[in-house]
Amino acid sequence: MAVVMALGGAMGYAKSRSTASLVAGVASGSLFALSGYLIENGRPLYGHELAGVVSVLLTATMGRRALRTSKIMPAGAIAALNLAHAAYQWTKVNQMFELGHKN
Repeated sequence: MAVVMALGGAMGYAKSRSTASLVAGVASGSLFALSGYLIENGRPLYGHELAGVVSVLLTATMGRRALRTSKIMPAGAIAALNLAHAAYQWTKVNQMFELGHKN
């Protein structure tokens, strides 16, 4: 997900010179990379929570943009992808709480 977001931001910049797309893509990609690092290095609860929060924010932002512009690509696709990703991440967080996992 980190690479997808960073590349998407770079593509948005290349296509329309959108600095906002580049910054948002690199920032969200960096946060997803950090969440992966946390998950792999003994802090899985924090990692899944971070990825879940970022995915929810991206779902809301891109979903709103898709509704405003009535365009599926790229905003609707990114919103749908992040909605699925958020559901996965929050399912993992819930499982950890049920198992009594502490970070």
